[in-house]
Amino acid sequence: MPTLPTLALFAAATLALLVVPGPAVLYIVTRSVAQGRGAGLVSVLGVHAGSLVHIAAAALGITALLAASATAFAVVKYLGAAYLVYLGVRKLLRRPETEAAEVRVASRTRLFGEGFVVNVLNPKTAMFFLAFLPQFVDPARGPVAPQVLVLGAVWVALGMASDGTYALLASVLAGRLRSSARARRRLDRGSGVVYLGLGVVAALAREGAAKA
Repeated sequence: MPTLPTLALFAAATLALLVVPGPAVLYIVTRSVAQGRGAGLVSVLGVHAGSLVHIAAAALGITALLAASATAFAVVKYLGAAYLVYLGVRKLLRRPETEAAEVRVASRTRLFGEGFVVNVLNPKTAMFFLAFLPQFVDPARGPVAPQVLVLGAVWVALGMASDGTYALLASVLAGRLRSSARARRRLDRGSGVVYLGLGVVAALAREGAAKA
């Protein structure tokens, strides 16, 4: 099982990524603004039901990579790091959108289902589990899959807290979020810096997980 220092570092890295508005957060905020707090919280539940798919895939995939070769593991890690850097550069260079898209009212079942699909197909979440999470897995401490499941549980707990906060704030600040291009631009800049930082950390992190 992961050590307490490892869990603490993982939690810090997870929070750094979770606070960056990606596809899942944007979906949650959009629904909260359009339909209120309840819709936003249902969307959070759907999103993190989707997280369970990534956790299961990581538990199986990381184990398979370690069994295959350290080279395959390193390739995935560096591709993931490059993708995070790409996301950061794109966020920093993107121009703010001036028009808000109209969102139709949806049932809670649909909100849950759409949130699930949004996060299953979320490249930000996929890259975190494939490129960043392996840095916190240590084969010397036992089977890899249980370690991934523990780290995944930390992700879900922190994700629900972070995304739930976004949902609540968005429902309260609905009017401002609909019209503030400056706020969106500041979020993009902050997001870009965080993505770049995570990409560099992922690229330079030790390869202890690959030394099975």
